[in-house]
Amino acid sequence: MRIVAIANQKGGVGKTTTALNLSACLAAEGARILLIDLDPQANATSGLGIAQEDGGSLYPCLIGQYSVTDVIRSTRIPNLSIIRSHQELAGCEIELAQAGDHLTRIRDVLAPLKTSGHFDYAILDCPPSLGVLMTGALAASDELLIPIQCEYFGLEGLSKIVQIVPQICESGANPNLTIEGIVMTMFDSRMNLTQQVVNDVRTVFTDVVYQTVIPRSIRLGEAPSFGKTIVEYDPGGRGSLAYQALATEFLTRHRNS
Repeated sequence: MRIVAIANQKGGVGKTTTALNLSACLAAEGARILLIDLDPQANATSGLGIAQEDGGSLYPCLIGQYSVTDVIRSTRIPNLSIIRSHQELAGCEIELAQAGDHLTRIRDVLAPLKTSGHFDYAILDCPPSLGVLMTGALAASDELLIPIQCEYFGLEGLSKIVQIVPQICESGANPNLTIEGIVMTMFDSRMNLTQQVVNDVRTVFTDVVYQTVIPRSIRLGEAPSFGKTIVEYDPGGRGSLAYQALATEFLTRHRNS
């Protein structure tokens, strides 16, 4: 099982939208996916129409009460399972920060899944901050997938998240962490700045940047309010087709790596 963190410390970049819809599209391609909602706001959880539940998040696993397998739940989508989030996860920022092994706690909790053979990928939806949950997720992950919006401020956020990778590696918590890819989101072909940002990112990061870009779409914003993925809510729309293409590109990259 490969663990992929979807992270950006800047909010509003399409991080949860990407985690949710990429997971669903990968599952539709036949990959066995575990979506782990690590954001206390629980948007990935509610975006699937799933209710929060006390003790249903990774929190009790992180404090040693449950095994990780106790909190995995199936979803209505074939091949897609989830570990839900809950506001109780916010307490981890304080509790784990006081523990000596806070950087490796998530990695240790997920370790049994790595060799279980139950899943092909675990997708970690990280909170938009540089706190304990995000850094712990990066220490647990094989790869980092970075969504950034096609705007000037997106470039600033990208530079910061990229700098975290060598810090995690040099800390010894995860020396093998790599940037799997950069996904450009909220693309608006009517704006010259949008295309300029895409070109700038591709010039600097070359092959790391996905060819698929995610368009700015009202449907993508509406789907979570109905508890649906974009492929359920608007299967023939631009957003749905884009995330299906992203999933195909993701799988092609991994088959060739």
